[in-house]
Amino acid sequence: MKNNDGFYIKLAIEEAWKYQFLTYPNPAVGACVVKNNQVLSVEAHKEAGLPHAEVNALKSAFLKKYPQSLLKNLEKSEDIHNFLIQNHNDFFKDCVIFVTLEPCNHIGKTPACAMLLEAVKIKKVIIGTLDPNKEASGGKQRLENAGIDVVVGVCEKESNDLLLPFVKWSKKNFCFFKLAMRRDGSIDGGYITTQDSLDLVHNIRTKLDLFVIGGQTVRTDKPTLDSRFSITKKASDILIYSKQTDFDKTIPLFDVPNRKVCISDKLNKLDDENFIMIEGGYNLLENIKDRVDMLMLFISHKDKSLKQIDISEKIFDFKKVYSYFINQDDKVVFLLNKI
Repeated sequence: MKNNDGFYIKLAIEEAWKYQFLTYPNPAVGACVVKNNQVLSVEAHKEAGLPHAEVNALKSAFLKKYPQSLLKNLEKSEDIHNFLIQNHNDFFKDCVIFVTLEPCNHIGKTPACAMLLEAVKIKKVIIGTLDPNKEASGGKQRLENAGIDVVVGVCEKESNDLLLPFVKWSKKNFCFFKLAMRRDGSIDGGYITTQDSLDLVHNIRTKLDLFVIGGQTVRTDKPTLDSRFSITKKASDILIYSKQTDFDKTIPLFDVPNRKVCISDKLNKLDDENFIMIEGGYNLLENIKDRVDMLMLFISHKDKSLKQIDISEKIFDFKKVYSYFINQDDKVVFLLNKI
């Protein structure tokens, strides 16, 4: 299986990127369970407070063997832990789990994943990278102390790339710029991407400490900038970055309940918040890109007649980290600021 370790870890990495930013303040993590060279499950951590990637992967793998098990009705992490500990029936004794991040070894909102892996007698644990959070680290040592074979550093760079936002917001704050564009680079003319992309963006908005928008966009588009397509509908606070403070307060943006809207020509507020998204066009990005850690592009491929530009470092002066298609039309691209 050793030659395939990178393949299985990459499956976990790909799944985790789909939930990037949605797990705030937790890191995005993926896990893959393999038994006799067969992939039983590929799962990710989806939201803070919900089961971690390892728990989701063990649950899905177990249900593949026992589809009618009572486990299928359990959603809370603690309940899944307890069930698997009491009913694993040595199912995992010849399984290998591939995890992008060292399994946690502390009890927070959810029980410790390292403890669960030890309890179900997993055969082997392959880890992409060790946990930089000292409070949660120690899973590797615990598993080794239990006699479980542990390998660390498979696809380490790719696993660390996945952790970049988490490392940044854990130390101070993390600010990313969201930009929607067509494959030819055009960004004008209303909605560009599909509903799938809108749903993702709105769900990310519910996690933000601050949502920054340019004044010109507000005047031109008269947006709402809420989270109506999300599950929780929580609207983040808004900073309108503008030298002019006169705005039509009757537009939808100013009428969303339970949030604050601030207007300022300064970006000092970014230093006071932890997780920040800026949304706008090329001009705004160019003006404030020194405050941006990462660029998140949503690229529409609906109109195949448009010439496809090369999303390279020469265009944005950002380094591409990862990309995936959210559906057949929309591609999501993550680029890291080289500053």
